[in-house]
Amino acid sequence: MNWDDIANAMFGGVPVYGQILALVQNSVWAGAILGLVGGLIGVFVLQRDMAFAVHGISELSFAGAAAALLIGADVVMGSIVGSMVAAALIGWLGSRARDRNSIIGVLMPFGLGLGILFLALYDGRSANRFSLLTGQIVSVQSDQLTWLIAISAVVLVALLLIWRPLRFDSLDPQSAAARGVPTGLISLAFMLLLGLAVAVAVHIIGALLVLALLVTPAAAAARIAHGPVAVPLLAALFGVVSAVGGILLAVAGTLPVSPYITTISFVIYLVCRVVGDRRGRVQRTDASRGTQPVARARA
Repeated sequence: MNWDDIANAMFGGVPVYGQILALVQNSVWAGAILGLVGGLIGVFVLQRDMAFAVHGISELSFAGAAAALLIGADVVMGSIVGSMVAAALIGWLGSRARDRNSIIGVLMPFGLGLGILFLALYDGRSANRFSLLTGQIVSVQSDQLTWLIAISAVVLVALLLIWRPLRFDSLDPQSAAARGVPTGLISLAFMLLLGLAVAVAVHIIGALLVLALLVTPAAAAARIAHGPVAVPLLAALFGVVSAVGGILLAVAGTLPVSPYITTISFVIYLVCRVVGDRRGRVQRTDASRGTQPVARARA
């Protein structure tokens, strides 16, 4: 492959960009919704140190989707069933971090192995198999968008209803339990909501890249913002920019959308990390300068 082939793969559709964009409106909406949900729930994923759990759930979601593809059932429902089973197992058995990581480590290869088995038995189009791993956001149909909106609405409403106790339990679980917060129920509810979000993300961007929208935007926001409002809002913004920006770039060529989404998300994180580190150095320098006169006065 030469440079002309690469340029054509990336920008070959620019002359008809407007026409292509009109055909992928569902994908743009799907990306915006997924980025919003992923950014918001990702804040709690980081606070509860459950980034590993996201990947574990995605593997079972992949297995459920592959099983549905094999038997001719609805792939979205298969993905949801796989995610919910994984989320329920992790939330029920993994009350402690050590137990949770062990369970996830067991579920991940099991789910991936099942998914590969089901795809090996599937004799349909190879593109359908590949899309379960890397997503199919550019070909989102109207019925799939309806499912996405409905599931996302459930996740967002439920997340808002348990926001305060969930935040309390995420930041200080011992104090939350002492104050009467039903931490076990809150944890299980969050895991189920995370399972729904992962199921949607797997269907859209694939099982291999789900962390790009459920972890990275929140991690980026946490580098430059603080407080219960600023971090979720920035995380949602970064998620939407990553997803929608990736789609808008991908439709200009013939390359898959997932690399664009993951690259934009990663670049945002790098920029936020540099800004956060620079801000921290400036604050430490100002603080050290402010203490010098005091030290000399005491001397």
